[in-house]
Amino acid sequence: MNLESRKNLAAKTLGVGKGRIIFDTIRLEEIKEAITKQDIRDLYESGAISIREISGRRTKPKRKTRRGPGKIKMMPFDRKKQYVKITKKFRRYIKELKMQKKISDEAYEELRKKIKAKLFKDKAHLKSHIETGESKEAKIK
Repeated sequence: MNLESRKNLAAKTLGVGKGRIIFDTIRLEEIKEAITKQDIRDLYESGAISIREISGRRTKPKRKTRRGPGKIKMMPFDRKKQYVKITKKFRRYIKELKMQKKISDEAYEELRKKIKAKLFKDKAHLKSHIETGESKEAKIK
């Protein structure tokens, strides 16, 4: 007895896949006579048609926290803030020296390049560099 069309109709009516539909072997004649969706619903309620439980893998619970190489404590943004803060301080200082004519334009440009290259760790280091005259014409007059 071919009940493929009944199985398709039952799957569509009950909203499950064809593989999950189970027909009661004793009541196959009743199932064969069912031609409408309402007939299928009635047979399901009476127990002639049943639905197999889902069998498969359990899904792993999703992690709450992200882990990976990118999750480090110090963010690049913090490093950038620190760099910007110290660079602005140095530039302001050498600009002031230039305006007071204590360093030449060439020395000013050279110092700006060194500041950009992160050569100085703090303002005192920058001052000592200028005072010792390590850069060309940068000695404070």
